[in-house]
Amino acid sequence: TCLVTPASGREFWAVLVPELAVQSLDRALAFYCGLCGFHQRFSRPEDGFAYLELGQAQIMLEEIVAETWRTGALDHPLGRGMNLQIEVDDLGQLEARLETADWPLFEAVETVWYRDGDIEHGQRQVLVQDPDGYLLRFIQPLGERTVTG
Repeated sequence: TCLVTPASGREFWAVLVPELAVQSLDRALAFYCGLCGFHQRFSRPEDGFAYLELGQAQIMLEEIVAETWRTGALDHPLGRGMNLQIEVDDLGQLEARLETADWPLFEAVETVWYRDGDIEHGQRQVLVQDPDGYLLRFIQPLGERTVTG
């Protein structure tokens, strides 16, 4: 089930919102809402369109039709060459839902630290592909630490 949380004016729009072309909107909603915890802000089922949100992350899904904007062939896996990083409050809950659904992981949960000058930003992360092959990197921040060595 993909709960609908009505939009309330312009203030809810993120400044960058990727729109993903999907083979089946129903299948994509089952993944994004059922497994990953997104909520629908609004949808136009007659157009095969849904606007989703998880925390401050927002994405749009649009079912592929003849009029879909295309820059090339839409062969599986879609979205090659990019991954979408999505911050979650509890990576363990997401990991449990994916495991219960027997959803394959692209990369298992790991802890990583990324250098930024004299500090490192830590995060736990897991990478999965959605039903259309888009690569999603779900992360839970761990804070910062001083670079040593």
